[in-house]
Amino acid sequence: MDPLHIRTPLLESHPMTKLSEFPVYLKLENVQPVSSFKIRGVGNLCQKAMEKGCNHMVCSSGGNAGLAAAYAARKLDVSCTVVVPGTTPQFMVDRLREEGATVKICGNSWDDADALALELAKQPGYAYIPPFNHPDIWEGVATVIQESAEQLPEKPSAVVVSVGGGGLLSGVLQGMHDVGWDDVPLIAMETYGAHSFDAAVQAGELVTLDKITSVAKCLGARTVASKALEWTHNHKIINHVCSDQEAVLACERFADDHRMLVEPACGASLACVYERLFRLWQEQGKLAEMKSVLVIVCGGNIVSLKALKEWKEKLGLFS
Repeated sequence: MDPLHIRTPLLESHPMTKLSEFPVYLKLENVQPVSSFKIRGVGNLCQKAMEKGCNHMVCSSGGNAGLAAAYAARKLDVSCTVVVPGTTPQFMVDRLREEGATVKICGNSWDDADALALELAKQPGYAYIPPFNHPDIWEGVATVIQESAEQLPEKPSAVVVSVGGGGLLSGVLQGMHDVGWDDVPLIAMETYGAHSFDAAVQAGELVTLDKITSVAKCLGARTVASKALEWTHNHKIINHVCSDQEAVLACERFADDHRMLVEPACGASLACVYERLFRLWQEQGKLAEMKSVLVIVCGGNIVSLKALKEWKEKLGLFS
């Protein structure tokens, strides 16, 4: 069975290369059929579930994972229920229904929605599709690095990802080890108010945030996947927490530079380039000489020109 994701372009960013003074390569997951990397992992999990006899997918996500599950179910010709928290924007609920999913609204956080999804998935023929915490998801996400290794002219000096629940981080690291990039540092970017990975790293154990306060709602897992924390013992990871302002401004600068809109969850990874953090990490001895960097542009659907303007106003960022 062919995968549900597409092979995405990888290009060198002239504006970012000029700013950084070394090549910055962008893996454009924002041009996937569902506008985010999620289809790689969620699509892989849905295909494997169907091969095991599943005829109904149940996903808990108010964002990109839910859309990936709905798209995958439609392509596989099975039914799908997506359980979303009440904080999910109406346009996202509409978009899920356009993909043919039944949408149920439960509670005010992903944790509430997930509890209902787990209950619904107990029915015969139903499969639970988590947004980030499953080996089949990491296996699917790993393909983003397998492709990048074929497209890049050389092994990068670092790879950059945004971290929410840790599915992208875990899959990217699996892919890096698959292609022999064991010695390449991974830079894990989060925003304040959605920094469950950083909190876990600092504590040395999983930490559950009281609530998500960041505008980067798609990074809003109150507890990161245990696999993500496990990777910190097996790979060099530089984790950094940026502000919402830095993430939103990165989205705006990226739109100006590349004529593409991405959400703040993706802006977090772009911020490490625009804020020139590589120079800081080199001064701190965390990074050696930078020959090039690969940034996974994870994309996202919860963005529009109107939303970007509203985030800027909310955060006191006036043009």
